[in-house]
Amino acid sequence: MTIVLTKPRPIRLKGRSFLALSLAPELPLEDWLAGLDDLAARSAGFFLRRPVVLDVDGLDINKAELRKLVDDLGQRKVRVMGIEGARHSLLGPDMPPAMNDGRPASDFEPPAEGETDEAAEAQDAPAVETVMAARPPVQATGSLVVTEPVRSGQSVFFPEGDVTIVGSVASGAEVVAGGSIHVYGTLRGRALAGTTGNGSARIFCRKLEAEMMAIDGFYLTAEDMEPDLRGRAVQVWLEGHALKTAILG
Repeated sequence: MTIVLTKPRPIRLKGRSFLALSLAPELPLEDWLAGLDDLAARSAGFFLRRPVVLDVDGLDINKAELRKLVDDLGQRKVRVMGIEGARHSLLGPDMPPAMNDGRPASDFEPPAEGETDEAAEAQDAPAVETVMAARPPVQATGSLVVTEPVRSGQSVFFPEGDVTIVGSVASGAEVVAGGSIHVYGTLRGRALAGTTGNGSARIFCRKLEAEMMAIDGFYLTAEDMEPDLRGRAVQVWLEGHALKTAILG
């Protein structure tokens, strides 16, 4: 009897880039968490089913405080998928893994026997594309045109440039763009522009009924907006660390 041995097919691992929020806590943590609660209360469901990277770079915090912070976020339904900027001594097997600054990644194969540990670790490094992260400005290019309304529960993500919505954006929907956002109907959901660090991005809409608007991480919720802006054609831009609004026409 002849036994034919076949070499198993290699397992193919694919590098991926995922869109996540980057939260950068500030001391005292109690006050920062209170601000987070306020944002969640004014924009219900903002953190629901959304991956989050916790950026603790430069934060004077010990291991017990970091673990408590992750637990406190978990109680608020904020799921931390990784921690950026933490010393190795702050992390443990019961904590989210360390993560590096997001960058594109290509497909790769598992390391063959005999490869160095350094090479294996380099291939293990995850790629995460973050929203609202502190990073050097990136000039977004390109554009995406959406010819249908964005319905409740739907999300449009286009970190490469501008997004134009020919119709309306429903309540509970969101549009996330690396550049500017143009809505030629009613904006009732959330619009996050300049998410790759583009502080010159703007938001335009024909009729403002938004739940939240943000540019380069600085945001306005419905409660923060001037009452006379509601139902009007509006543009929004970033000036310093604050969003400015003006009525169009």
